[in-house]
Amino acid sequence: MSTAYVFFADGFEEMEAFASVDVLRRAGINVQMITVTPDEIVTGAHGVPVLCDKNIANCDFYDASLLLLPGGMPGAATLGECEDLKKLILKFAQEDKPIAAICAAPMVLGKLGVLKGKKATCYPGFDQYLEGAEYTGAMVQKDGNIITGKGPGAALDFALAVVELLCGKDKVEELKKAMCLA
Repeated sequence: MSTAYVFFADGFEEMEAFASVDVLRRAGINVQMITVTPDEIVTGAHGVPVLCDKNIANCDFYDASLLLLPGGMPGAATLGECEDLKKLILKFAQEDKPIAAICAAPMVLGKLGVLKGKKATCYPGFDQYLEGAEYTGAMVQKDGNIITGKGPGAALDFALAVVELLCGKDKVEELKKAMCLA
């Protein structure tokens, strides 16, 4: 079974985080909600609190199949300041393991150099942080092991792209039917 780690900090974009967690769990993926802040309860950009499963300091990520960073501000900026998360992202990139980021969060990958030579998208205005990437402006962009999404309106398609990467097209079609998307 695949395990996806979704990272949270105060100011995360609820729609992107919750759509991703929900869709991945519907696909049978083990999802762990991880906070990068001392408090295990984090509050979204629109005031929605969530209790995370664990703190990043208490995880070894031995079973991680994918890292997922929702956007939102200042949540995405806080993710980019977390040394443990940055080391983990660089390790995943070096091992060509799947990483997904949406909205403002692709800037974390860009600042780490993970997007160099890759096509990527993000929330308008954050493309300046996608160092070395080819900014496409697409709603969802997949390039190798990296999936990026534009913003809240892309949340479902972004989550389904992650499912396709981990579980295949058949699982995506099954979910689309079950969720009345097809």
